[in-house]
Amino acid sequence: MGHALASTVLEFGFARFFLGLGESGNFPAAIKTVAEWFPQNERSLATGIFNSGANIGAILAPAIVPWVTLRWGWHVAFLTTGIFSVLWILWWFRYYRKPADPATLTGMELRHIYQEAAVDVGPSVPWRRLLRCRQTWAFSIAKFLTDPIWYFYLFWLPSYFSAKFNLNLSNLGLPLIIVYNVSAIGSIGGGWLPAPFRRLGLSLNYARLAAMLCCACLALPIYTVSATKSEWTAIALISIAAGAHQGWSANLFTTPSDMFPRQAVGSVVGIEGMVGSLGSALFAFFAGHILQLTHSYASLFGIAASAYLLALMILWLLAPGLKKVELVVA
Repeated sequence: MGHALASTVLEFGFARFFLGLGESGNFPAAIKTVAEWFPQNERSLATGIFNSGANIGAILAPAIVPWVTLRWGWHVAFLTTGIFSVLWILWWFRYYRKPADPATLTGMELRHIYQEAAVDVGPSVPWRRLLRCRQTWAFSIAKFLTDPIWYFYLFWLPSYFSAKFNLNLSNLGLPLIIVYNVSAIGSIGGGWLPAPFRRLGLSLNYARLAAMLCCACLALPIYTVSATKSEWTAIALISIAAGAHQGWSANLFTTPSDMFPRQAVGSVVGIEGMVGSLGSALFAFFAGHILQLTHSYASLFGIAASAYLLALMILWLLAPGLKKVELVVA
């Protein structure tokens, strides 16, 4: 909401800095919450459901923000979106409890949550120990390679549709709403996807990897979007890729709770968030230069198509089978 107070580029930059500083705690807390409240075989679906909330916001934004901006200006648009965050923080502060807090759950419910990991309790783990683990780097590199793709979709799709199909602020809403509706479906569907692989006889970790492979393959057709002449074909290809990304994220976000004890999950996701944000910043910087030099989105969509398979290969090489980390805190 502080953006509404900005009157210069520098002041707006300060607001963006503090937005990033405040937002950075969101996903580590969310993944830690899932690790605390769900057994391992339910976590990817739970992650997919909460991750779809971001997509619901992305669906509402192109419907609300342009309408508010055109009538009352961009200052009011920032105030409007900020109000939702304030309400959510108040609700969370009032109602959130850990599973082991008194009168939260019954003994049977606690046993269900901790059925496969009763030993995952203990003191917090220092970052220096986590940084020595191959699994930390496997997860972080995968996020470094794939987080920028989602931010590319978030930030550059309006520019792409404007440049390619001459859509302006007043008629960008429908394409973006379709893309983010499909991405919400992909988030929940991707979280569910390991279940059928489990029924085929795969272990939970290999079912997770198989689901990520499916999502990586679904992202491949996005390479052709820059050559299409049809607005609706482009929307379809981008929607599938966005849904595939969210399905990928639902499973990738779950891998820290697969590989690390509960007390380390928040820290690992925090490290990943830092690395993923660095990759996103670098990609945004180079994306602008690439567009300026080539006047084409082809290479950017090519990167978006191939990033997931490359990330999955690195994840497999550094953490084959998503092997559990044995942490001994000194």
